[in-house]
Amino acid sequence: MSDSASEASTTVVVADDHSIWRSGLRADLGDDFWVLAEAADADEAIRAIRQHRPDVAVVDLQMPGGGGLRVAGECGADTPIVILTVSEAEQDLLAAIGAGAIGYLVKSTCGEDLRVALRRAAAGEPVFSPALAALVLGEFRKLSRQAGSPNVLTEREREILQHVARGYTYKDIGARLHISPKTVENHVRNILDKLHLEKRAELIRYAAEHGIE
Repeated sequence: MSDSASEASTTVVVADDHSIWRSGLRADLGDDFWVLAEAADADEAIRAIRQHRPDVAVVDLQMPGGGGLRVAGECGADTPIVILTVSEAEQDLLAAIGAGAIGYLVKSTCGEDLRVALRRAAAGEPVFSPALAALVLGEFRKLSRQAGSPNVLTEREREILQHVARGYTYKDIGARLHISPKTVENHVRNILDKLHLEKRAELIRYAAEHGIE
């Protein structure tokens, strides 16, 4: 790939303990993504992410050395980590979110949907397979009954948060609410400041914990 092509691409680190799957993922990503490095276990993935600082890392849940949960825990604060796995188990999904992953996708996700999701994750937006997103909200709503009311937020901020929790992009939210994507981004920043949350992915947890659908 030429330098000009790589500069225009979303940079990625791919981590999976099956080389055949890594090769298939490279093919699915196509020319719009530049794979900086591959890793076969959590240790290699962490080193590669810290060395290359990709726009997004695609990490298998089950790998030697602690798997995707360890990678998300150690690198998720600085790099968007998307878990790509065969597991649709509720406990795995919730564990990944809790560890700091910004996304959780199943390996049956089609190529185009995967590429769209990874671009969104690289931009800092949480991404989930549709059925899994519903499961996230449903499970955390159960836990929310013990939490207090988020009165710190304005009505507009609550509305923004609802849409973020549903997985809409800033552009989509802006179109729905008749405001600019930049205004949506500013609202998200204000929400983060008020709630003392550092990652947009945490907004999903907060929204669900407080029953904001």
